[in-house]
Amino acid sequence: MKTYKVVLLAALSLLIAGSVFAQEYPTKSVRMIVPFAPGGASDLVARIISPALTRELGQQIIVDNRGGASGNLGVEAAAHAAADGYTLLLGNIGAMAINPSLFPKFKISPVRDFISITQVVDVPTCLAVHPKVPVNSLKEFIDYAKASPGKLNFGSAGPGSNGRLEMEFFKRMAGIDIVHVPYKGGAGAATIGLLGGEVECGFVTLSSVISHVNAGKLKVLGIAAPKRVSALPDVPVMSELGFSGMTSGSWQGIYVPAGTPRPIIDKLFAATTKVLADPEVINRLNTSGVEVVGSKSPEDFSDFMKAQNEKWAKLIKEVGVAGN
Repeated sequence: MKTYKVVLLAALSLLIAGSVFAQEYPTKSVRMIVPFAPGGASDLVARIISPALTRELGQQIIVDNRGGASGNLGVEAAAHAAADGYTLLLGNIGAMAINPSLFPKFKISPVRDFISITQVVDVPTCLAVHPKVPVNSLKEFIDYAKASPGKLNFGSAGPGSNGRLEMEFFKRMAGIDIVHVPYKGGAGAATIGLLGGEVECGFVTLSSVISHVNAGKLKVLGIAAPKRVSALPDVPVMSELGFSGMTSGSWQGIYVPAGTPRPIIDKLFAATTKVLADPEVINRLNTSGVEVVGSKSPEDFSDFMKAQNEKWAKLIKEVGVAGN
């Protein structure tokens, strides 16, 4: 009985200590790792939400870009950080849902090694074409591709990138043949290739091309999102055009290392939820081609994560992309 009381008192002491720690948290600056180089969609989102999150938490949120290995370097750095709430990860669909199947030898498991806090945005992808392609609708594009099988090229950030997998899915549904051109420089290089006419089309994030679309340098034929986006309200989503399975935008969310105390998780969730309701944050994201999408709870986001991992594992196997 005495031993039981000692164990119980120790457990209560830890619980009280953790609660007090969470009430004081944070007492210093917090690092937000972005597993990609500056200038991309993830960096854009981090730069927009970090000032508002700084205000909510009362401590500076420092954006730390850790690009490399398709996001794996930044993910690994975040996974190995102390589980004390002072390191956050802004992970996206590629790093957290596609890479686990694409790089099966990578020792970090996003589902196992992280706690999901909340989704923050969905960065819709879109089918963009160069103006030299004489089409103005998705139907015209499909007809044009069928009339010239194997003559159109599409660019992507690499063999297992979201843009490549989306195009493979679209090609199968549409019954067309378009040649893949992977770019070593990532999504930015693929977009530059599309702007220069090196490739005729591609699935790219809307945020990366919205300014070029508005300037008439590219055309968007369809958006892979659940509903029309405010940045281009006249452009239909893929489901409206007969491609019901194409709603796989580049979602992003906040994570912390596994083992982070629950009170800190709850505090981060509450603070981020307030940030996502801020009209200024919403406006800045929307005008950049980004849609705000929060989660109902950390558990809700965790369930979403598991479903996304299963979905992309199946598609990667079907497409036959080689992992390493």
